[in-house]
Amino acid sequence: MSEQKFINANTQSWHNLEQFPGAQILPLAEPVPEGSIHRLRMKTGTVIPVHSHPCDEYVYVLEGIIETDEKEECKAGTFCFTPANTKNGSHKAITDVELLTIRLGAMGVFET
Repeated sequence: MSEQKFINANTQSWHNLEQFPGAQILPLAEPVPEGSIHRLRMKTGTVIPVHSHPCDEYVYVLEGIIETDEKEECKAGTFCFTPANTKNGSHKAITDVELLTIRLGAMGVFET
């Protein structure tokens, strides 16, 4: 029989994302193979380059301000849906930012 699982995210360890200095991830769950539900923190000035995912992605801004596609400012309370195989980014943290992300498949490819 399956049981509910509760995670106190405030007591979990954040992991540095080596490819994106200033970014940390806190994995919460894997809803589908290679998928992810996670919190992401970005220090002011951190940039995640243009990329795409081979799956749908949902992002909710918990704290701060992030600029996306070099034009759209997303503040705390903003929700964003990106369909599979859609280029998105770059994303730049205007302030310290925390996001909640749900990705329904593999990570995808980042431009360099």
